Amino acid sequence: MNAERDLAPLAPSVVRALNDKLYEKRKVAALEIEKLVREFVAQNNTSQIKHVIQILSQEFALSQHPHSRKGGLIGLAACSIALGKDSGLYLKELIEPVLTCFNDADSRLRYYACEALYNIVKVARGSVLPHFNVLFDGLSKLAADPDPNVKSGSELLDRLLKDIVTESNQFDLVGFIPLLRERIYSNNQYARQFIISWILVLESVPDINLLDYLPEILDGLFQILGDNSKEIRKMCEVALGEFLKEIKKNPSSVKFAEMANILVIHCQAADDLIQLTAMCWMREFIQLAGRVMLPYSSGILTAVLPCLSYDDRKKNIKEVANVCNQSLMKLVIPEDDEMDEAKQSMTLLAEPTPEESVSNPEAASSGDELDITALNQPLSFPCSSERIQVTLNLDGIVQVLDCHLHDTSIGMMTRIAVLKWLYHLYIKTPRKMFRHTDSLFPILLRTLSDESDEVILKDLEVLAEIASSPAGQTEGHGPSDGSDARPSPVELHVPARASQLSSSGTKGLECSPSTPTMNSYFYKFMINLLKRFSSERKLLETRGAFIIRQLCLLLNAENIFHSMADILLREEDLKFASTMVHTLNTILLTSSELFQLRNQLKDLKTPESRNLFCCLYRSWCHNPVTTVSLCFLTQNYKHAYDLIQKFGDLEVTVDFLTEVDKLVQLIECPIFTYLRLQLLDVKNNPYLIKALYGLLMLLPQSSAFQLLSHRLQCVPNPELMQTADSTKPSTGFKRASASNIDYTELLQHFEKVQNKHLEARHQRAGRAEQLDRRVVL
Repeated sequence: MNAERDLAPLAPSVVRALNDKLYEKRKVAALEIEKLVREFVAQNNTSQIKHVIQILSQEFALSQHPHSRKGGLIGLAACSIALGKDSGLYLKELIEPVLTCFNDADSRLRYYACEALYNIVKVARGSVLPHFNVLFDGLSKLAADPDPNVKSGSELLDRLLKDIVTESNQFDLVGFIPLLRERIYSNNQYARQFIISWILVLESVPDINLLDYLPEILDGLFQILGDNSKEIRKMCEVALGEFLKEIKKNPSSVKFAEMANILVIHCQAADDLIQLTAMCWMREFIQLAGRVMLPYSSGILTAVLPCLSYDDRKKNIKEVANVCNQSLMKLVIPEDDEMDEAKQSMTLLAEPTPEESVSNPEAASSGDELDITALNQPLSFPCSSERIQVTLNLDGIVQVLDCHLHDTSIGMMTRIAVLKWLYHLYIKTPRKMFRHTDSLFPILLRTLSDESDEVILKDLEVLAEIASSPAGQTEGHGPSDGSDARPSPVELHVPARASQLSSSGTKGLECSPSTPTMNSYFYKFMINLLKRFSSERKLLETRGAFIIRQLCLLLNAENIFHSMADILLREEDLKFASTMVHTLNTILLTSSELFQLRNQLKDLKTPESRNLFCCLYRSWCHNPVTTVSLCFLTQNYKHAYDLIQKFGDLEVTVDFLTEVDKLVQLIECPIFTYLRLQLLDVKNNPYLIKALYGLLMLLPQSSAFQLLSHRLQCVPNPELMQTADSTKPSTGFKRASASNIDYTELLQHFEKVQNKHLEARHQRAGRAEQLDRRVVL
């Protein structure tokens, strides 16, 4: 009786029916409760209404007895129906006990809780929005319920709640985002589906701007995109697609910077769909946000560069990554090199004026041309009037590029892209890039051993830019490995033309790619290139000619040959010096890239050409046959004859005779057409004929002997070859005397070098003999 009085105003019969195990009896009791509450509403008796709700909540819905809990749920739903529009005043009391039953172990009770809450929400409609978070939290748990009936009931309630949110303009998005951000990381398949469905709904509501809070849920969305369920992946893909459309429509309200690192992470995902989607977003971000993305360049490159070497199985990812790479490269402009150390960042306003969007005052006064394509990009889209800092993180970019070059597992296209980046940075920001040159230089030299010709070509472009950029001619960047920036005694003597260009400083004397101004790194490059050829002979044999020919196109061929000859003059490894001279001589005589240089040496008309000849000659002395060929090229026929006379004192080996054989073959090539035509003028070219006969006498009875013999048989009037030294000097004598070249000194130098080679061969033979003796013992 006491219990019945405590439960008043509920009648004892109602109480008994609510506790009954039969649903029909509980339903009859619910109708009685609905009737009772309607009377209280008509009387405006709020205290009794609250009392009834409290009884149903505490004594029934939260009871330990399952049938009592079921009665309490249907009773609370009846109260809500009776209250109608006024139910909004009691929603907290109505909803909380029902949500507690969502966690009940009995699946039927969880289903009744869904049914009760459905009726409560259906009556209250928009009034439930202040309680949306607790409703969403409860529903997110039931979305993964193992019981199909409970799951079905929760879906009905979920659709009702979505309709209410869609119709209302009072949804509290700010309060909801923390809950969404937390629940979006659920690993449950159904919970993920529930989350995505709500994001799609919220995104479709015009009055709800979910784009402002995208940085908080973007990472979770990409996590869901990797779900095992195709349906969930498709839903998430649609949601991300809708967000991207919105970003393209309203770029001014997008927080690009806050999402950049999220995209960088997912652009490196193992899942193809995640990676492709993130890469597509990155492409749009770079194109829409422009230089706002520059501070994240190193991360973007870390993600993008490996994708450039993907095969056809990931062709789509590769293509999008390539666009990202190209677009990011365009954002680097010359102005990035001109900022003071104290002003390394460029401040951008929310809505820059036309003057500010073109350049800053420092950039305008620089005199360099602007990268229009880059400057036409939107500079920034901050969501407020606050200033944001946009900085080119050059150190980070160089570190990433250097790391990729050191990684031997990366693909060819990635290596090419890395080298293109380095070249681009040296073009756009040379002053800052030269701070990294000492660290980059070794790996760039090692890259010359790459198996791909395309990689080597790009590598040579970078090295050529380092060697020719005016920014490299600065204090602290010396020509050698030492710290002294002043020219050393062995530094290259730059020809007058190049030095004039370097000292003029005027833009009227622009350097063409074939004749750039050399800087202090040029000589260091030549030294290290020859060291690499010396230590890696296979590189010299397979790629040496290719590398030197390309450098002659990229740099000044005269400078290259002059510097290499100067360095080889001091080479201690005489065997390598002979091999290298032979390689250089073959390139000089046969390569189309050296046509202009051959013409310059052919006549020796200028002081520069005569200076070059003397420099080449001294190094060419490491190889007797190449020295003779150089004399033939420069039409120094008498000196060639004098050299051949000295060959009798040399050690004639098989290799020596092979080189003479190759020289005879060269004489028959188009390059020496002028020489063969000069054989017609026997009177003025007696030493040419004598030199050729000298070669003939050196050769054994071989095919080369027959070839040269037949050629000399075609010389007209052989009797005229007998010319005394007192006769009228030939054209060759006149040119030699006019050139002020001391041929006697050159001949002495030749003998001195050959003596060194002879001594070195004897030493090598002695060491080999000692080794043989040790083996025998």
